[in-house]
Amino acid sequence: MASNPKTGQELPASARRVELLELAYRYAAQRGRTDITLRPIAAAIGSSPRVLIYLFGSRDGLVRALLGRARSEEIALLAELRQAPRPEGLRDAALRTWSWLSDEARRPLLRLWLDGYARSLSEPDGPWAGFARASVDDWLDLLADVQQAEVRDTPAGLADRTLVLAVLRGALLDLLSTDDEARVTAAVRLQLTTSGAD
Repeated sequence: MASNPKTGQELPASARRVELLELAYRYAAQRGRTDITLRPIAAAIGSSPRVLIYLFGSRDGLVRALLGRARSEEIALLAELRQAPRPEGLRDAALRTWSWLSDEARRPLLRLWLDGYARSLSEPDGPWAGFARASVDDWLDLLADVQQAEVRDTPAGLADRTLVLAVLRGALLDLLSTDDEARVTAAVRLQLTTSGAD
């Protein structure tokens, strides 16, 4: 259960809180931004600022709840990739991941992720604190799961996972900036099929 950041008291757990969080998440994902204010989001989701404060404690409480909801999307992807037929190795998993990331339907969600990631870095004590680091750690763990056992726990294995993650994130930034999926996907395929030990 969430707690009020000002008072430390537990916030009410209710179906209405879950419903409004989902609506707020969809609103934020469509906008691709986390710099929401209570009045417009309340109007957009059929609520009021007072109700949002009651249910989430504050604007920052709502942002923290949105962070948790965004992380649940990422964790669901990781679980889905882990349950998929075993890939041939690190680069095969990375190419499958890129196919998921580059899907046009996910652009608003990925813009929201990028905004949260950047805010985590620029406001290290804000409501998005730790989001970027946790995201990196989650993805490195996923990539370790598909790496060949003999290199997984070596410094070279960690460096290879880090390189693959850097390629995916850099390509994602390019894609979100340009929407040139064909060009960026060609570059990802070129990099992931011609480098590294897998």
